[in-house]
Amino acid sequence: MATNDTIGDMLTRIRNANLARHQSTEVPATRMTRSIAQVLKEEGFIKDFEEVGEPVKRNLVIALKYQGKQRQPTIRVLKRVSRPGLRVYSNRRELPRVLGGIGVAIISTSSGIMTDRDARRSGVGGEVLCYVW
Repeated sequence: MATNDTIGDMLTRIRNANLARHQSTEVPATRMTRSIAQVLKEEGFIKDFEEVGEPVKRNLVIALKYQGKQRQPTIRVLKRVSRPGLRVYSNRRELPRVLGGIGVAIISTSSGIMTDRDARRSGVGGEVLCYVW
C-alpha cells in the first residue's frame, strides 16, 4: 500500500510492534527510513536492522529491544513532530531538548539525519522529524 508519510508509517509500525511485544517489525526501505533506523540503533533504542527483499521492493526488518524480566520496551514514546501537513523547522540555537536531554530529537539537516545533540555540536539546524524517549 502506498503512503505519503513514510516516516509516520515507520514510527507507527515500531510503536504498534512495541505494544504487542513483537521481536521485530518490517517497514518499507527508503533512504530516510534507513537513516532513522541507523540513528535509533546508535542511540540504543533498537537492537539492529537489516534490509531484505527483492531489489525493487526492499523492506527493513527492525529488531526491537526490551529490558528486564517483564520485557519493558526500550522505546517508551515515539512522537512524530514534523508531518506533511505541518513542517516544523528549527535553527541551531532553537533545537529542542527532549526531557531535559534524556530523550532524543531526530533532526533532518543538510548534513544528514542526526540527533539534536549531534546537530548542536555540528552547528546546524533542520527539520525536527520526531522525539524518542
